[in-house]
Amino acid sequence: MKNILVVDDEPDIRELLEITLSRMNLVSYAAANVREAKALLENEQFDLCLTDMKLPDGTGIELVEHIQAQFPHIPVAVITAYGSMEAAIKALKAGAFDFVSKPIDLKLLRGLVDSALKVANIPIDQSSQTSAKQQKLLGESEAMQVLRGKIDKLARSQAPVYLRGESGVGKELVAKQIHELGPRSANHFVPVNCGAIPAELMESEFFGHIKGSFTGAVNDKEGLFQAANSGTLFLDEIAELPIHMQVKLLRAVQEKAIKPIGGQKEIPVDVRILSATHKNLAEEVETGHFRQDLYYRINVIELNIPPLRERMSDLSILAKFMLVKISAQNDDTLFSLTEDALEKLKEYSFPGNIRELENILERAATLCESEKITAADLDLPESKSTTASDQADPNESSITLSVDQLEDYLIQKERKAIIAALEKTRWNKTAAAKLLGITFRQLRYRLQKLELE
Repeated sequence: MKNILVVDDEPDIRELLEITLSRMNLVSYAAANVREAKALLENEQFDLCLTDMKLPDGTGIELVEHIQAQFPHIPVAVITAYGSMEAAIKALKAGAFDFVSKPIDLKLLRGLVDSALKVANIPIDQSSQTSAKQQKLLGESEAMQVLRGKIDKLARSQAPVYLRGESGVGKELVAKQIHELGPRSANHFVPVNCGAIPAELMESEFFGHIKGSFTGAVNDKEGLFQAANSGTLFLDEIAELPIHMQVKLLRAVQEKAIKPIGGQKEIPVDVRILSATHKNLAEEVETGHFRQDLYYRINVIELNIPPLRERMSDLSILAKFMLVKISAQNDDTLFSLTEDALEKLKEYSFPGNIRELENILERAATLCESEKITAADLDLPESKSTTASDQADPNESSITLSVDQLEDYLIQKERKAIIAALEKTRWNKTAAAKLLGITFRQLRYRLQKLELE
């Protein structure tokens, strides 16, 4: 049997919680204040603590900090007054697992308790038994070891996390790791690129709609929050949300409930929010493009993901992994890098990070004449420090200077070269491959990759 510590100075609340927990086949111990709670913690073994924020001789945050220091294996959930989101955020920052607001929604409470008990079974130090899931984050650099440690810790919490990092560093992969190593791993991880949803469809996509609520609504539709219920919703490029959607998202996060378009009442949802953007969100707040209150709600914990240039010792490991994947897509041709190719890559700054490295290797594998990729096969963009006298085409260099356009530019450059060869050979693929200096198999792979079939 699992033991739960209930801390609240209101007898009615304690009774409600004890009845709910007993129906879940859990044993509860009640305390009316911080002193009684600390005494019980010293004498009993607990799997979870539920505590009110305001207590006669202290606060719930004091109890959270005490348990974090003395009993770190016990997750703590705080009970806050209605609308007291600031207190909930303080508790989450102090190390609380999650929060529930008064009046207590028993369905949400039961879900919170289930998740917390799963967390109680997760080892605090997972480093000695690194799971296969963690192996997705490649690299042995100090930066990556620190990142893995933070992911392990964040996986034990339900606090919203803001992932900060440049384009291409792997923010979605890190978000998925947090999800898969936590108590929600058996449920859905729902990633969404906020910048890819048309503004007029956003509310329907996020919250769903009821049949007949607007022209074209021929059926009820489940939104992203409902799809991620009991799981994790990853909001990538959250800075792209228009202000009106930021307001609605704020309410959904605060109230843990959503209202579908055309719906008459709010629907409770149990979703952990992870968010990311390549922009500086603090600057977006200062310029008025992002709501400050929403920023504080989603940025309870900030996780910085290092760029590739700060972990160049991992380059060889990353390149080998990517080449294995590329080889599998190329009829198992086993591509590898020569020493001079690896050195050339290490001298490059990779403004597009991991994603750019993968694209560079894909192009090299396609265009090289053997399975050994040499330095000459690597098509690296010119450095930002290149002088005007070194630039053969000023228009071309101005494009390469833009990090955001770099990837698209290189893809378009490759696309034009392949189309030109196909047109010159009247779309004879064998002849076009010979003209490009690549094999037919490599051309076929690139045609599929660039959607030119």
